[in-house]
Amino acid sequence: MDHSRQQTQGSVAEVFRAFLKLGITSFGGPIAHLGYFRDELVIRRKWLSDTAYADLVALCQFLPGPASSQVGFALGLMRAGWGGALAAFLAFTLPSALFLLVLALTASHLEGLWSLGIRHGLKIVAVAIVAQAVWGMARNLCPDKERVAIAVAAVILLAVMPGAGGMMGAILLGAAAGLGLGRGQARTGAQLAVPVSRGAGLVALAVFVALLAGLPVLASLGQGFALADSFYRAGSLVFGGGHVVLPLLQTETVAPGWVSNDAFLAGYGAAQAVPGPLFTFAAWLGAVMKPEPNGIAGAAIALAALFLPGFLILIGALPFWDQLRHRVWAQSAMQGANAAVVGILGMALYTPVFTSAIGGLPDLAVALICFVALVAWKTPPWVVVLLAAAGGVALRWIP
Repeated sequence: MDHSRQQTQGSVAEVFRAFLKLGITSFGGPIAHLGYFRDELVIRRKWLSDTAYADLVALCQFLPGPASSQVGFALGLMRAGWGGALAAFLAFTLPSALFLLVLALTASHLEGLWSLGIRHGLKIVAVAIVAQAVWGMARNLCPDKERVAIAVAAVILLAVMPGAGGMMGAILLGAAAGLGLGRGQARTGAQLAVPVSRGAGLVALAVFVALLAGLPVLASLGQGFALADSFYRAGSLVFGGGHVVLPLLQTETVAPGWVSNDAFLAGYGAAQAVPGPLFTFAAWLGAVMKPEPNGIAGAAIALAALFLPGFLILIGALPFWDQLRHRVWAQSAMQGANAAVVGILGMALYTPVFTSAIGGLPDLAVALICFVALVAWKTPPWVVVLLAAAGGVALRWIP
């Protein structure tokens, strides 16, 4: 069967309406998003079978990029072709991106203890949220002593060689260690039929590689290209979940002085309070950049560059997924890379998140309360963010 000739069944408008509803209501991060997608599109609307949906989720979790946005993009593609894919992305992404853009454009005009307290609270809640991500990922991705060792080795490598080079090296070494362990298991299940030919998939992969190699060359031509290069590179290396984008973007934006650490962490905290994909944090960063382009133009460039590599890799992988999922070596390499990602995020939890946000015992107390609320009490993240903002204001009044 030629998967590229599969007939789509819906309209672009239908896809846009469905994903706009999800973009407005999907709180809780990528795992929660996948549950919302299943309830709305598999159970209620019956766009595809549960088996096909599970297979699609497995593919997107295997690839680098924003898993929930990739699943949404693929669902739109399967439902209404390329127009459906674009509609799914825009409808799911724009609500939170626009909110963060408006917040970024107005935050600099707010002064006084209230505004400083809220920003401080957003920095503190970032500690709890990243700690929760590290805790959950470590339990799932490092279930044995060998993969724990891979995560620790990644921390050591980053301590010696911080920055994007160290992160890429940690992921590559983790993948090599995973191959050596050889604990992958081939996936089985029904074929995932998609309207993408192998030729189109190869073109998408070629474009991905061309941009990854070409944007660093173009970066010398102006700040707009440099911005696109930094966010495209970060989007190409996000293995293991949306929170992993934090250390990548910190390296690309704070290290060169484009964004202050305070503004970076406040935006990351604010991104937890909105529905939709965590990658819309890029809208905040692009808007608050010190060098131009910033504002609306910077937000648009940052968003497009961060999402694009994950979508190109997904398009490239879709026609070949049935063959790839039967390769034990591919699953083994991914296990090792994911273990290294736990170490990368663990290092980010210490610096810049903890070292920039926690200035004393009162700050630590608020962070611990937020962590317990998330992990033990299962409080929705947006509620914890609001409580942390209130706590930040209260701390400003403590002498």
